[in-house]
Amino acid sequence: QVQLVESGGGLVQPGGSLRLSCAGSGLAVSVYAMAWFRQAPGQERDFVAAIRWSFGTTYYADSVKGRFTISRDNAKNTLYLQMNSLKPEDTAVYYCAHRADYRGYSYYTQENFYPNWGQGTQVTVSS
Repeated sequence: QVQLVESGGGLVQPGGSLRLSCAGSGLAVSVYAMAWFRQAPGQERDFVAAIRWSFGTTYYADSVKGRFTISRDNAKNTLYLQMNSLKPEDTAVYYCAHRADYRGYSYYTQENFYPNWGQGTQVTVSS
């Protein structure tokens, strides 16, 4: 049973930084890819960033490219999202997601690619 717990969210001024963490349990069996998604009030859940676990290959939404960095600690089974130069439009609940296996295709930006999800952590960017 995979469990994911996000932390590190909070209130930050525009231009500030936050580092989100996603601690996983039950991930020792396999990790193929993990990702961050976010959902603002009244909005759809959108892709933010993803990482292929073994090789560290990263993928980013255009809206965060150059500002956010996704990374992982294999030994700790922990996913991170370093968020710099934060903007008010970054305000959302941030969710981490996990997929254990590879089935011949990788839709890193799609929600349905990830069977396992955390409960989210709130990030608010406001002056």
